[in-house]
Amino acid sequence: MQGLLSNFRNTMILSGLLALVMIAGYLGHHGSADVIFVQAALRWVHVVAGILWIGLLYYFNFVQIRKMPDIPPEMRPAISKHIAPEALFWFRWAAVVTLLSGLLLAWSRGYLVPALTLGASEGFVSAQHTFIGVGMWLATIMFLNVWLFIWPNQKIALGIVEADDAAKAKAGRTAMLFSRTNTLLSLPMLVTMAMNQTVFG
Repeated sequence: MQGLLSNFRNTMILSGLLALVMIAGYLGHHGSADVIFVQAALRWVHVVAGILWIGLLYYFNFVQIRKMPDIPPEMRPAISKHIAPEALFWFRWAAVVTLLSGLLLAWSRGYLVPALTLGASEGFVSAQHTFIGVGMWLATIMFLNVWLFIWPNQKIALGIVEADDAAKAKAGRTAMLFSRTNTLLSLPMLVTMAMNQTVFG
């Protein structure tokens, strides 16, 4: 077991296989791979990707950005050359999977347009669609911040794209501000994602 857990890839393969066993159990209980089952599986994908995305956002803001000034300058390349690029890879692609699976889930459940219009498309008769729509728009803004501002500026700040020191410093500051913006938006977004299903059923 220690050998298995010492290897990240093998750990994740086993975790995925155990998840598939659980999914198969739900399928057996449910009886068919109908729309409800597919929606349940899609919700699982959405939650897993969302945890990875927001978890990394919180890692950057709760730990890395705050503690970087305390790291001796000669040790910072370990973060900027190895840890940050890897974390940013998972961060930005988790954002893609989270957004796409969320949109697919809303579409399959029939509330994509009402939610994206904050309920306007149906005359504001459903607070459920207004609330989840606000959450979806916050998540969309966060997604756009990742791909249009955080990642392009991080490439400069980390030296993935050639730039002088002044440009790196400016890009690092810009990336931090958009990352902090996403942190600001994350809690209200998560309120809608966590509470909507329970309050409205």
